[in-house]
Amino acid sequence: MTRYIRHAAAFCALLLVALVVNAARVQIVQAPEYDGNPANRRPDIARYQQPRGDILVGGEPVTGSRDTGEHLRFERTYVNGPMYAPVTGFASQGYGTSLLEHAEDGLLSGADPMLAPLPLWNDVTGTLNPGGDVVTTINGAAQRAAFEGLGGRKGAVAAVEPSTGRILALVSTPSYDPQSLSGNSTAATRTWNRLNNDPDKPMLNRAVRRTYPPGSTFKVVTAAAALDAGVVRDPDAPTRSPDPYTLPGTRTRLTNEGEGCRDASLREAFEWSCNTVFAKLGVDVGVADMAATAEAFGFNDDGLRIPFSVARSTFDTSVDRAQLGLSSIGQYNTRATPLQMAMVAAAVADGGQVRAPYLVERTVRAGGGVVATAGSRPARQAMRPSTAERLKELMTGVVEDGTGANAAIPGATVGGKTGTAQHGVGNSGTPYAWFVSWAQGDRDPEPKVAVAVVVEGTPGGREVISGNGLAAPIARAVMEAVLGG
Repeated sequence: MTRYIRHAAAFCALLLVALVVNAARVQIVQAPEYDGNPANRRPDIARYQQPRGDILVGGEPVTGSRDTGEHLRFERTYVNGPMYAPVTGFASQGYGTSLLEHAEDGLLSGADPMLAPLPLWNDVTGTLNPGGDVVTTINGAAQRAAFEGLGGRKGAVAAVEPSTGRILALVSTPSYDPQSLSGNSTAATRTWNRLNNDPDKPMLNRAVRRTYPPGSTFKVVTAAAALDAGVVRDPDAPTRSPDPYTLPGTRTRLTNEGEGCRDASLREAFEWSCNTVFAKLGVDVGVADMAATAEAFGFNDDGLRIPFSVARSTFDTSVDRAQLGLSSIGQYNTRATPLQMAMVAAAVADGGQVRAPYLVERTVRAGGGVVATAGSRPARQAMRPSTAERLKELMTGVVEDGTGANAAIPGATVGGKTGTAQHGVGNSGTPYAWFVSWAQGDRDPEPKVAVAVVVEGTPGGREVISGNGLAAPIARAVMEAVLGG
């Protein structure tokens, strides 16, 4: 009898061990598989069981949470959703997250281990901490000025603080209301399908996720390369540039919109945006030095994040001399995001230094304790400080005496550069109107804001499209908002 009892006890012990091993296998080894199973709603129910943390602009939340009383209890809400959509993105129960809502999802949802009071606390207790808040660098007045300035037109605005890289405005139009995607209803599904099928692509963040030919605004980069390389030593000396200019190795003749570009000085060519002068300067500088300067400004960088990813701005390094001439006036394969061109203007304003742009000032716990701050960021020298000073003079001349008069602000020094970028097969597309600029109030020790504006088109004909006419007034409104803040 005792032998049978021992056998039964051993068998029970074996079953107990098997049960423990199987429980461990399910909870540890197979947990990710079960969590990812579409039939398992527990992670979603837990995720939406508490309010999401907020995204703040100027100390005020531009997001919120609404208690629906359903299984997926809390639904995301937005204040001025279309205006801030290029910053916040969306947080949807059906379609996930994007932009800041995605990049900071762990903190906002409460899942970030940094929010736990003790290491491994959440793993042991199986609970979520209250979601933290994300404090952005956005200037609310500048964001509104950019959004209202663009109005119903397709385009984008990016504004940064030259001395730090803080992003002050990030606007893309047409936009959408991210709150319409927050739930998992049939209405959210219809909205999702409509937005994705809209040919105007309202969910595309044109400020950071679309690249454009920068046109004549790229002449800032070409001028910097020419001055740094010693191709131009005196900005007031004739450049020995023909008009028209025949691109090397071709019969293609490049012309200008206006007169007076033959042998124009760098200053005159910059103020009146002479294509012939800058195409020849780019060829004289050469591919290696032009590419080095462009890359110092941030072109060809695959890794820029703010914290969400930014599309790569490009300067083609495998071009012949004719293609280099076109590339040097912002055409051919040269492409840039509005944020990249704001960085170019900011580098001129900050003595030639390129500061890495960033959108998050700090992240905080629900109780207000700081989780992380932006901290100091290294700067990259895009050009010599003396070159930056000369470019500041040239850009100021564009506003005071050249093609950028609509950007002038009383009581401030404003530097700018206009651009009208051709695109499409045979340049058949409606040109893009560009303006890049920086501004310094008369009482400010340094420039406070750098802006890039692109407007994709206008109902009028091609003859009314210009950087000064369409884009400069928007840039002026944004700069005034920052200077007046």
